[in-house]
Order: sequence, then C-alpha cells, then structure tokens
Amino acid sequence: MPISLHAPGPVMSQASAGTAVGSATHCPYCALQCGMYVAKGEISPREDIPANAGGLCQKGWTAAELLTSPERLTAPLLHGSPVSWDEALDYVAARIEAIGAAHGPDAVAVFGGGGLTNEKAYQLGKFARVALRTSQIDYNGRFCMSSAAAAVNRAFGMDRGLPFPITDIARADAVLLAGGNVAETMPPFVRHLIAMRSGGGRLVVVDPRLTQTAKMADLHLQVTPGTDLALALGLLHIAIAEGYADLDYLAARTTGFEEVCTSVSAWWPERVERVTGVPVARMREAVRILGEAERAMVLTGRGAEQHAKGTDTVTAFVNLALTLGLPGREGSGYGCVTGQGNGQGGREHGQKADQLPGYRKIDDPAARAHVAAVWGIDPADLPGPGRSAYELLDALGTAEGPRALLLFGSNPVVSAPRAGHVARRLDALDLLVVSDFVLSETAAMADVVLPTTQWAEEAGTMTNLEGRVLLRRQAAAPPPGARSDLEILRGLAERLGCGEKFPADPRTVFDELRRASAGGVADYSGITYERIAAETGVFWPCPETAGEPHPGTPRPFLDGFATPDGRARLVPVDHRPPAEDVDEEFPLYLTSGRVLAHYQSGAQTRRIRPLTQASPEVFVELHPDLAERLGVAPGDRVRVRSRRGAAEGVARVNASIRPDTLFMPFHWEGVNLLTNPALDPTSRMPEFKVCAAAIERCAEDGERVA
Repeated sequence: MPISLHAPGPVMSQASAGTAVGSATHCPYCALQCGMYVAKGEISPREDIPANAGGLCQKGWTAAELLTSPERLTAPLLHGSPVSWDEALDYVAARIEAIGAAHGPDAVAVFGGGGLTNEKAYQLGKFARVALRTSQIDYNGRFCMSSAAAAVNRAFGMDRGLPFPITDIARADAVLLAGGNVAETMPPFVRHLIAMRSGGGRLVVVDPRLTQTAKMADLHLQVTPGTDLALALGLLHIAIAEGYADLDYLAARTTGFEEVCTSVSAWWPERVERVTGVPVARMREAVRILGEAERAMVLTGRGAEQHAKGTDTVTAFVNLALTLGLPGREGSGYGCVTGQGNGQGGREHGQKADQLPGYRKIDDPAARAHVAAVWGIDPADLPGPGRSAYELLDALGTAEGPRALLLFGSNPVVSAPRAGHVARRLDALDLLVVSDFVLSETAAMADVVLPTTQWAEEAGTMTNLEGRVLLRRQAAAPPPGARSDLEILRGLAERLGCGEKFPADPRTVFDELRRASAGGVADYSGITYERIAAETGVFWPCPETAGEPHPGTPRPFLDGFATPDGRARLVPVDHRPPAEDVDEEFPLYLTSGRVLAHYQSGAQTRRIRPLTQASPEVFVELHPDLAERLGVAPGDRVRVRSRRGAAEGVARVNASIRPDTLFMPFHWEGVNLLTNPALDPTSRMPEFKVCAAAIERCAEDGERVA
C-alpha cells in the first residue's frame, strides 16, 4: 500500500514521555538520525529505530523550538530588502547567465551540506552539472568524514561509516574509540557502549582531553594533539610483537601485511611514548584488551581524522583492526562515527567534486555514461572533477576562480578553517546566493537569501551512520513564503531553460536517484519509500532484483571486501608532525570540537533558548598549571592567538586537559579564525584539530596585561 509522507506515524507508548502521536520522522542533527514523533510542536522519541530506541539528547528534545523561531526567514532578500520569489529567482538566473557568458561555466560554483536529504544532495549535484555545467561543486562534508572515507575506500573498496548495525556494538567485548566524544556529540550512541560494558566489554578511548566519553572508559590514552597516527603505529607494533596478529585471517582475507609489518618495526613502544605522551604500559594494556577479545571494534571520529594526515591516521587504525582479524567478522570490525546528519548519504550521490550518484567516480567513463543516460544528456557534456571544499572557498573571487556561488545548507563563515580569509573570499564574489531558513553569518553576507523549509517541514530520506536509509516525513506546515530547496532548484532550472529535468517532489527525485545509483557502490535501486517505512530503514547496498526483493546489506564484508579480489588492503603509512607545530611564539596546541548543547556552526542551536542557556558562549579550556602561570582564574576572559587571527572566550580551568593544550568549541564565530587550512593530500581534509597557539588574559578596563 502506498504511504503518505504527510500522514501521522503510528501511535506508540513511550516509557519516558507518555503517549506520542504525530508524524514519524528523524532528528535534524547528528548522523544517528534518532527516530522521533512531532505533533503540534511537541517532540517524543520513537522506540522502533535501533540507533536511539526511545532516547533523545537535549538537542533532539528541543528541536521543535526552531519551527516557531521568530528569526525564521519568510521572504527572499535581495541586497537585504524583502522581494517576491519571482524577483529573487529572476535576478539570480540573470546574474548566473551573465557571469557564465562572460567567464565560462566554471565561474559559477555550488557549495552544499552534509545535512541535506539524499534527494537534495542528489539534485544539487545534478543541477551543478546539468543546469550550470560547472565542475565547481563540493560540500561541507569534506570537513567531516573525508579522511575516513579515503582510507576505507583504499582498504575495503567501499566507504560506509559503520559496516555493521550499530546494535552490534553492544555485543562486542572491546571497543577502541579514537578521537570521538560521543557522550556530548551524540548521547544516544552511549547506550550501545553502556550495554557493551554491562555485558563485560571494555572501552578504550584515545583523546587529548578527559572528555565525558573518556570518563566512561576503562582505559584513557591521553595523546598529544596531532600524534594519533604515531599511537596507532605503536599499538600495531605491540600487537604484532606480542603475538596478537591473526595470521590465518591475514593470509586468507588481506594483502600487504608483510610491508606494513616492516614499516611499523620502527615504531617501538618507547619511541611512541616520547612522541605521544602515552605511557608504554597503557599502550600494552590497550592492545591486550583488543587482542584478547572474542569480538572487538576499532572506531575513529573527527579527532583522529581532521588532520593533514587524517587519511594515513585512519589507515593505521584500519591496519590495526585488520591485523587483529576484525573487519568482516560479525560483531567485530572497523567503523567511523559519522558526524553530520546525512554525512553518509550526503557524500554518496554527487555533491562532492569528484563523484557522481551511487558513489561513482566522475572521471570513470562507464560511470559517466550510466548517469548521463539517466539524466538524458551526452556524457561528453558532463564536467570533470572540480576543486575540493576548502580549495573552492579559497578560489572564490580570484582571477582563476568562481565569480558566483550558490550555497545550500552550510555556514562556512563559522565552520571553515581560516574563516576570516574565507569571509574575505565570499566578499569578493560578484554574486553570493544562500538558501537558509535563518540569517546565518554567511547568509548575512549574501546578495540574495532564499528562505527555505527546514527538517520537519519537508519529506525525504537520510542515511545514518550505519548505512541505514531512513524516511523523514513532513511533520509541520512551513511558514508562508518558505520553499524547499527542491522547489528553489526547479525555479532556477526553469529560468535557465531546463526545468523539466528538475522535479520538486522528493519521491520523484528519489526514484530517479535509485536509477542513477543502480550498479554503483552505493546502490539504492532496490530501496523504495514503502520499504523504508515498512522496515524502519533499509541498509545499502540494496540493488533492485527481478525476483524476491534484495534484503539490504547490514554487514557488507562478511563474504569478502569490495575490492577486485575480495581482499582488504593493508597500506604502510608513517607518522609526521602536525602541519604547524608549537614554537616559542605559539607554544601551545589548540584543538577544537563540539559541546553537548550545540551542533556544527550553531546557526540552529544558538537560536533555541534552552540550549543557549545551557551553553551561552564560547569558552577556552586550559589546565590549572597553565592558568596559574598566566594568572588566569575561572571565568576570566582570555584571548587565543594563532598565525591566522585571534578569538576570545571565557576561561574554564580544569585538569581534564593536557597542560600543553587548549580546547575551544567551534559553534561560535571566531574559533575557526584560528584553525589551519593545511590539507590532507588524499582527502583534502583541513587540519582542524591541531594548530600552534598562544593565550593571554584579556585586560579589564584600565588594566595592563603584559
């Protein structure tokens, strides 16, 4: 029976929230995509989605407040003044055509977001390549999982954040989590770790800070920022030296072990201790916990990945997992804890500079022919690969770069590295168009702002961190004047002469996405809205079959990896220092991350009263010994400097951080003025997680600070 995207979901009894009646949908924030009901502005959790199974975090519980925010945009803005939709779209289309005619199609660029639905991500990539014929498209997901994606693609032949259901975590006997603070970034994830530990499993956390997640751990490895790669090499050295390598598994299911074994021989534990600050005894204990477990998992997060060597760091952790014989065994494996709401699906269907739908490479002739046939164009008309996210932002407004930018679902003035420079590049454009539902810091700079619908006001699909495709039903009517991104793209396409290729109905777009992805690595062709609703999500790959429907693939590597010979690749890598190490002028490491109350650039959560009350402003976390040397007391205002700028915050003094390290949350404008845009050579990930910095106490009125 066909489903209605606007019909109420089932009525379910909630132990913590009473009876919930409303549309069954999903949280707008992190990649867990927690199931929830929305009814008359009230939120209640769903128990039928395994990721959260009846739980929500503070952000999820308060998500409905944004639906009635007085800061909602309800009319297009042209140079700051309200105008009609026709006037706004006519202006944008005319400027696009003029700029393209004067400077070529690559003079117009598109920047997307990892929170867009699969339908919008797909349509955005198609719009860039068909309507604009530009190669210049990328998205903020490049700042999220790109290093992990690059590493696992070369190791396993396929990138899916967790290549197993999230519920497998509870069955593990040991989990190593490197660079992830899930207790604050995605609290419902913690229930799976708690279940694992309640069953006798042990948790090892790698982090420069004693985070809320690290406090849960049986073992905390407190690394110097930027040395995760050296730690992973040391753990692998110990695993091999102490006999934990699964030689039968390595011989049957992998290639490259001998080369990796030789390469890690130089990373003996005492050397690794000098580089990382982690005691040898703790490293040996971590390996023993993993090596003696019947079922074990190695997981990485942004802390290990957002580096100029992030791909190699993830590769080293993958090598560790493969040496222990974990990937492709039920209840064990390597996984990446995806960050953004649709961080998985958002990178599968074409808004990355080098990709076409289905996780196809844009420079693959067969991929180009398949997708061009679905789109009804000549493969020769498809552009080639474009610039990656930071390189695209860095080129804006330059002689060789784009002169116009259409931006959907992102706020780079806050979220991009070296953000002051990015703001200057945006200011140099001839045309900046932003689609958003609030006036973000980036939207405030735009020539044209197009008011869009938000999560509960539209339908579509999302793919969560375990590769489960989920259905988001419309749960509320949008305010008069707001349009969906699909409607916006159709309106522009009509004015550019190809409106018939860009339907605005999400189901119609998804059906085309299914055809475009068919036969690709991320094959959605056997997934329908009806199946998602009936099965509460379907795991990709799920090809369309002639007989019985394909069941989906919750554990894709059980019978072999997605490489030509079915074997996983171990790849030798070597540690190198951060792109910018500490020195006399900048003697401290600065690292950044999230806090419990906020999400990404804060454009949404900083407009929700309970969340701003819980975390009202940016802070700087520093160790008591450092604070004493500087004469800084808790609550003092301090200024942090790097080679790129300065930012202020309130001092938080505690012993949970290393004495040589500062921490700042990136949800506020200013923090990413400091961060280093040095790029990973493979993933093009910027080095968000470490740069050299200095700190000083801000002077009070009339006071001098040396």
